[in-house]
Amino acid sequence: HAELLEVLAALEERYRDMCDVEFTVERGRLWVLQTRVGKRSARAAVRMAVDMANEGLITRRDAIGRVEPGQLERLLHPRFDLEADYEVLVSGLAASPGAASGVVCFTWEEAVERTEAGDDVILVREETSPEDIEGMVAARGIVTSRGGLVSHAAVVARGLGRPAVCGAADLEVDEHARELRVGDVVIAAGDTISLDGTTGEVVLGTVPLVEPEATPEVEQLLAWADEFRRLHVHANADTAEDTARARANGAEGIGLCRTEHMFLGDRLPLVRDVILAEDEASRVTALERLHEQQREDFLGLLVEMDGLPVTVRLLDPPLHEFLPDIEELRIAEATGRATTEDLELLEAAEKLEEHNPMLGTRGVRLGVLLPELYRAQVRALTEATMQRLAADGDPRPQVMIPLTVTMAEFAHVAEDMRATIARTSSGVPVHIPVGTMIETPRAALVAGDLVTDAEFCSFGTNDLTQLTFGFSRDDIGAKLLPQYVEEGLLDHDPFAQLDQEGVGRLVADAVQAGARVAPHVHFGVCGEHGGDPKSIAFFHRIGLEYVSCSPFRVPIARLAAARVAIGAPV
Repeated sequence: HAELLEVLAALEERYRDMCDVEFTVERGRLWVLQTRVGKRSARAAVRMAVDMANEGLITRRDAIGRVEPGQLERLLHPRFDLEADYEVLVSGLAASPGAASGVVCFTWEEAVERTEAGDDVILVREETSPEDIEGMVAARGIVTSRGGLVSHAAVVARGLGRPAVCGAADLEVDEHARELRVGDVVIAAGDTISLDGTTGEVVLGTVPLVEPEATPEVEQLLAWADEFRRLHVHANADTAEDTARARANGAEGIGLCRTEHMFLGDRLPLVRDVILAEDEASRVTALERLHEQQREDFLGLLVEMDGLPVTVRLLDPPLHEFLPDIEELRIAEATGRATTEDLELLEAAEKLEEHNPMLGTRGVRLGVLLPELYRAQVRALTEATMQRLAADGDPRPQVMIPLTVTMAEFAHVAEDMRATIARTSSGVPVHIPVGTMIETPRAALVAGDLVTDAEFCSFGTNDLTQLTFGFSRDDIGAKLLPQYVEEGLLDHDPFAQLDQEGVGRLVADAVQAGARVAPHVHFGVCGEHGGDPKSIAFFHRIGLEYVSCSPFRVPIARLAAARVAIGAPV
């Protein structure tokens, strides 16, 4: 009895900083009394599981089964202090985990300026665009009144590791008046707000935060998880910095490099000049600038991910993201403020304007209309690969052609890309696999044809979900899906968790068809579902080889993949 009490006292002392627990022995029975769930109970779960495994009280498999992915996620991102007193101003979609406080800014220029002056900034917009990237990088957090879980703001925020709340429909953003309103509450530029991207809450004023804790126990648990999981975990990364972060978090490769994200902010003209070029000479000049920049970009990725695969998706921008704002140019023209350059831009942009750019000239279609654009990218990737080989590196690049829908279409562009690789390598033995992204229902249905030429296939489940449901991923997320879930019309938001009955069936059937025709072809997924534990469980069951997610979700994916491999619930 005395020895038992001594052990209990040691336990109580060890875990006192993580949760309030009392141990007592009455009438020969041990009683564990947890008087409140501590604000660091997730840390307690990890530490106790690892300690017990190290002591031989449970197995490593048991330790993995005792820590849920949600608990690990709470440890890896800042969050509101549960003991803080605050009132939620408005709620939106929990678009990117973490929490932050800062002064409200309505433009990217203001966000950069206030950040350089030493302020913490929250960028607030109706919705973001590629031109906002510098402000998004500068901001501590992002809030939008429109957009869903795979909107521009959400996807970029997750890639940057910035907390974000999107689709806060009750938030009225007036960027011209430099204020936002929620009912009778008015918040001006420079006022302070806080947001929690894990819960979707936005709060007026500053909320104390609990900072993430990287502990040896977390690293130990994830190392054990890697021993059990079958699925490989890659990362979606577009810069050398993101790639280094992904590798540090345990990523086994880059499953998706979205090259359109390399041309945001002040790089936007590099692509815009190619698209809007009026003659061949102008286009050649613009392409050469783009090619030189891409070579340096790709070299950085290959250096950081040396020895591991780097899948580069060729440009896949909805065309409107790289065109000037036509409405602003028309207003400038009508008010007499337009310059000669503005008028030239307006004329060129109007020729390319599309009513539905998400279904317009994007992905492989852009490569068919402007083949020299894709050739410039592939030439840059091949040159970067040769440079790494010359430096005794181990580059493993792959080229992914986006949005293909027919075998003829893929073969047409793939043949051009392989010829470009051969010309650029000039006899040097460089093998760069060429594959495709399956993002449309038709591509999934004809996957058995695509794999006769594609060397790998990756499912882009963001677009595949959008096109299968007929839901606009930018417009419907905040307006309709919460009501559908609340009223039981949908079990969950299909952009957050894969719809297994519909979209999942397309994915599973495509994998089976591909395996029958070409069992050597690799199948993976690089949509946002690649970081969702329940979706990961489905991908494991249907036989995918890898999932790819944002660098900050890689640890969550590693644990989830291990739990499903050992039969633990996710």
